[in-house]
Amino acid sequence: MKKLQLIGFVILYTLLSSTAFASVLKDIKGKVIDASNQQTLPGATIFIPDLKVTAQTNNDGAFTLTNLPSRGSYLVEVHYVGYKTATQVINLASANSLSFALQPTAIETKEIVITGSLISSTSKRNSASSAVVGKDQLLQPSTNLIDALTRIPGVSQITTGPSISKPVIRGLGYNRIVTLDDGIKQQGQQWGDEHGIEIDQFKSDRVEVLRGAASLMYGSDALGGVINLLEPSTAPEGQVKSEFITNYSTNNGLTANSLMLNGNENGFVWRARGTYKNAYSFKTPTGYFPNSGFNETDLSGMVGLNKSWGYTHLNVSNFRNNIGFYEPSLDENGNFVKEDGAAFTDQDNKNRTLGYPRQDIRHFKIALNNNFILGNGNLKADFGYQQNQRRELDGPDPALFFDLKTYNADLKYYLHETNGWQPVFGLSVDDAHSQNKGSEFLIPAYDTFGFGVFAFAKKNWNNNTFSLGARYDFRKNNGKQLIEDGEEVFAPFQNKFSNVSGALGFTHQFNEEWNFKANAGSAFRAPNPAELGSNGVHEGTFRYEIGNSNLSPERSYQVDATLEYEGKIVSASVGVYNNYIHNYIYAASNGEIRDVDGTDFAIYRYGQVNANLYGAEASLTIHPVSFIHFENTFGYVHAQNNTLGKPLSFIPAGTLRNELRFEPKLKGTNDAYLSVGINSAFKQTRVDDVFETPTSGYTLLNAGIGATVNVGKQPIKISVSANNLLNQKYYDALSRFKPGRFDQENPNLGVYNTGRNITFGLYVPFTLAK
Repeated sequence: MKKLQLIGFVILYTLLSSTAFASVLKDIKGKVIDASNQQTLPGATIFIPDLKVTAQTNNDGAFTLTNLPSRGSYLVEVHYVGYKTATQVINLASANSLSFALQPTAIETKEIVITGSLISSTSKRNSASSAVVGKDQLLQPSTNLIDALTRIPGVSQITTGPSISKPVIRGLGYNRIVTLDDGIKQQGQQWGDEHGIEIDQFKSDRVEVLRGAASLMYGSDALGGVINLLEPSTAPEGQVKSEFITNYSTNNGLTANSLMLNGNENGFVWRARGTYKNAYSFKTPTGYFPNSGFNETDLSGMVGLNKSWGYTHLNVSNFRNNIGFYEPSLDENGNFVKEDGAAFTDQDNKNRTLGYPRQDIRHFKIALNNNFILGNGNLKADFGYQQNQRRELDGPDPALFFDLKTYNADLKYYLHETNGWQPVFGLSVDDAHSQNKGSEFLIPAYDTFGFGVFAFAKKNWNNNTFSLGARYDFRKNNGKQLIEDGEEVFAPFQNKFSNVSGALGFTHQFNEEWNFKANAGSAFRAPNPAELGSNGVHEGTFRYEIGNSNLSPERSYQVDATLEYEGKIVSASVGVYNNYIHNYIYAASNGEIRDVDGTDFAIYRYGQVNANLYGAEASLTIHPVSFIHFENTFGYVHAQNNTLGKPLSFIPAGTLRNELRFEPKLKGTNDAYLSVGINSAFKQTRVDDVFETPTSGYTLLNAGIGATVNVGKQPIKISVSANNLLNQKYYDALSRFKPGRFDQENPNLGVYNTGRNITFGLYVPFTLAK
């Protein structure tokens, strides 16, 4: 009932806000042409990110941007297949018409506008190390959203089979990565190993990844970086757009289907999406891993207004995921067996009904995103409510049951640019409450509150950009006492932390081809309640965890620099970084064992050390002729526990990815391609050998084929891809199923990563015009 009241209140606010912020209405017309021959380009997309306004050129290459404010400067981006993305900052007070001349290019078009930083800008004007994954890349077959992002150098994933992935950026994961969805920090108890980020894989049209410390923008937790998921752009005026996506994978029988509708009627915008995924147990090169299937149901929607006073959008989403677990037990022949010793049959492994133990994870979220034109600037105001419920079941009733409710508010006021300077002031507040509703316990019930204020300014002149900013944060954690059967399970605790962080950035464009960017910043992370108060074991972790209520905040000091080149047939980048973390929090075992219901678990206690992570990222794309595309990426991170003089645990191995694509022009098709790729990981011997085992290097062969065909006037995109085509046996360094992770007494027990997997994909976009 409370959820319905909250939704009703926000809808009422959304519908009435247009009267409170009325402004002068303005429309701007324009045209998009080919710079080489002056021909018009029908079907080009024009987008103003900060106003969420979209238009599309007609058959004459003309477009109209409607419901615009009468003042203010905004970045406009123009996209068209086969052309470089064009950007231009326009002053709405003086702009009456626009003209864009796009340059043809053999290099694949890239998303070059970054909105996840404080001020939307082109990548060349943004000092933070960043990468953008567009719609085409997100549609490439992957098992989940994070899996799709690992093509970016410096991004990897902690996996528990193909159904669960947690992001890692430059060797840092869990609460050291901030995920933004609908402009709100995703709060899903990120400290846990064995669950993902609880967001629909198909929900976003674009994902921005900021690599490096970002506490200036997002406060606590942004030590490693930020993953910013952007909602699809609104439909052009008077249109209803839709898309249907369906995939099938042979390895685990994964079926994934998603349908979206998106409309715009005189600035009233709306969107609805439904997604369902289902899979049975995944197969390694040596056989199936029992009870590793999953099913996922996602529903989301948006209603809002795009008007001359700005925009207000109400986003609602509901995510539910059921995931099977199996703690390996072997017979004398080394085969997986059930609790009664019986072997698993092929029918068992392909049964889509999950057995026990399993997880039932639910995430409800409502977000109100606003951008109001006020005075000599604009106010961005984002408000959110989330409820994350995580049940772990050994039977019909949950053993562990976490229920977390979080409230967020984030306000930023942007002053219009003056003499090249653009200042931003902001504050953020979050308030969270977690309860234990199960029969077993791992972390105490807790309340947490955070508050932050910041100031930031950016200066553009000639080919240079300079930025600086500072932020103050305060955070309080209250852990609640729990007494069961006369024994204290959790002692009460209260912690208060504060921090001042800052950042400096600089970019310089030498010419149209060469660009340099550098960034220096500090960041912090307050200990989370699991690190402060854990006392228990649960399915999927394979260890007993004990928290430390005396932990101090982590403080990070990072510098990075990147050199980029973009020519007519070659684009390349190389970046280096160094991140020093004081009071790095980690869990370690010294050999202690605790018996829980007849099973021995290794005890892991939380402590702190000083750590240093440094590394490099590089990419090279060669397009010697229009139909050949050769892409290469490299990433490496070196992580050291300086206090104990040994490596940090669970750090990704160095990776090298190479893909050769043949892109012929075939009659009756568009975007046809045939690809062959090699993914290589180096051996990872830099491990904390007290409780982690090394992994060998491996090379995987991948291939794909696809094209867009027209059935009448309807385009249909068809693809077939094969991962691990040779069915290679390997352990990834960040797999929680690798040897040594299951059984401390038998560290050779491990489960290989996924074997050969062939995925068939279909994408059908529709446009319904008035």
